[in-house]
Amino acid sequence: MNAQPSQTTHARVVLVGNPNVGKSVLFNRLTGRYVVVSNYPGTTVEVARGQARIGNMTCEVIDTPGMYSLSPITEEERVARALLLKERPNVVVHVVDAKNLNRMLSLTLQLLEAGLPVVLLLNMMDEAERLHLHIDHHALAKRLGIPVIPASLIAGRGIEELKHIVSEYLSGGQSYRLSTAD
Repeated sequence: MNAQPSQTTHARVVLVGNPNVGKSVLFNRLTGRYVVVSNYPGTTVEVARGQARIGNMTCEVIDTPGMYSLSPITEEERVARALLLKERPNVVVHVVDAKNLNRMLSLTLQLLEAGLPVVLLLNMMDEAERLHLHIDHHALAKRLGIPVIPASLIAGRGIEELKHIVSEYLSGGQSYRLSTAD
């Protein structure tokens, strides 16, 4: 009897964003108990690494320190930038606080300008909705040319859609830049 092995990959999914936007909540939701925290070489900055099952693939998920820009000022930002540029992620999930989207989109644009494969995750949508903020994530996705997912990570909202999109990226079925021609 020949059992079909599940597909395993060396795919790397990197979580980025400002401090306190929910990256670690997402990391825990994706990886469960399989967490390894280590200092980035040559620094005292901690980076969490773990394994996640996404689609039929096992991926390394990396939770970076909070950052505001790809032009680093702090040691944490230097580490996050080095991870992005040296470790060649297959997908970068930019987690943002939906209530403060305007402040956070500059990093999204920097990630895109660096040629990174970005998915934008609008976390804390439940709080934004309570404040009567409306974000047309479809229009934003079209404008940026990338997938944009509304989420409330604490409640588990948006996780399955994110996994689906990441799985498409990893299997080659999703273009890194969506068509903006419509």
